Amino acid sequence: MRTRPLKVALLGCGVVGSEVARIMTTHADDLAARIGAPVELAGVAVRRPSKVRAGIDPSLVTTDATALVKRGDIDVVVEVIGGIEPARSLITTAFEHGASVVSANKALLAQDGAALHAAAEEHGKDLYYEAAVAGAIPLIRPLRESLAGDKINRVMGIVNGTTNFILDKMDSTGAGYQEALDEATALGYAEADPTADVEGFDAAAKAAILAGIAFHTRVRLDDVYREGMTEVTAADFRSAKEMGCTIKLLAICERSKDGASVTARVHPAMIPLSHPLASVRGAYNAVFVESDAAGQLMFYGPGAGGSPTASAVLGDLVAVCRNRLNGATGPGESAYAALTVSPMGEVVTRYHISLDVADKPGVLAQVATVFAEHGVSIDTVRQQGRPDGDGEASLVVVTHRASDASLTGTVEALRKLDTVRGVASIMRVEGE
Repeated sequence: MRTRPLKVALLGCGVVGSEVARIMTTHADDLAARIGAPVELAGVAVRRPSKVRAGIDPSLVTTDATALVKRGDIDVVVEVIGGIEPARSLITTAFEHGASVVSANKALLAQDGAALHAAAEEHGKDLYYEAAVAGAIPLIRPLRESLAGDKINRVMGIVNGTTNFILDKMDSTGAGYQEALDEATALGYAEADPTADVEGFDAAAKAAILAGIAFHTRVRLDDVYREGMTEVTAADFRSAKEMGCTIKLLAICERSKDGASVTARVHPAMIPLSHPLASVRGAYNAVFVESDAAGQLMFYGPGAGGSPTASAVLGDLVAVCRNRLNGATGPGESAYAALTVSPMGEVVTRYHISLDVADKPGVLAQVATVFAEHGVSIDTVRQQGRPDGDGEASLVVVTHRASDASLTGTVEALRKLDTVRGVASIMRVEGE
């Protein structure tokens, strides 16, 4: 074993960073044996140096992150501060000064992954980011290494624990959205401002990363269709149960039938209870992969939290350190396919539409005509009068597969009918 330690700079010492530092210390001997050399924490960049950080030598703490990554003796920089800047500048500076990088920064990678990969390649360094998607679940490495010889056609998953906890609570208890969100906040699953989670921003960043790796194509955050889950209601869950389904916020990345294009999207969807993703409960994550040779695979586990995310970071750290000792680098960006990223309008799936309509003869025929005029075939229809006798009825239509553009045109036309009082809900049906 080499006796000179590999030096690691840690950028950020919050929930994840502090766990990374703790594991590096408590598992130091095991890590050295697995890598082939000791690993030394050489510096920790933070914003509040006065805060007491158990187990970390205060002499290692600095507020000058730029100076830390410029030192020249740093072998690996671990970035867990998040956000776009200063993380982007610090990572590129690390490459320029001879360090490889391990990051958990999904937002930055979704936005500027191509540029970061290019900088890593230019300087002959590694960029690893297993922790950026699905926490402790091994997913990035299987996609870009284990399945590198296969053709992946679809990646569909639950990649945000907060939203899955909320939807699972609504499903199991009949609670409304706000009630379930309040419980998630009280238990620490949801942030004080849950916008990034419940509006799908977090999942969209992960979808961009997954699509890029799975399809060997550059997919940016702006390419991902995003729809949050704040409008999902208890009534939607009742409808889902009548169809033998539940509702999940899904990240879906798929290749077109002709293989010439891909789509990436995040939105709530009904999925059959028989689908493996339907049984994912609480704050857990799971990703379902479909490929030509391997068939169907599912990756499941805790998708967030200090220890699970730190586990993924440390896995990358071991791999990067091994590469460092061997004078090699691991897989970089693979974007050779350069497939077209199609807009949401070209996505084809089934739909569940709930309408508030006038309770009188002829309404169903009018609604059916609108669907036919826009080329959307109806699978089932259910109409039920209101018990309060207010002259309105609920009409639920489930379609066969149709393009999103066709469905959008259908809904716009339905809203113009005098007999349609409102479109109560539109939900895609996936996983069949």
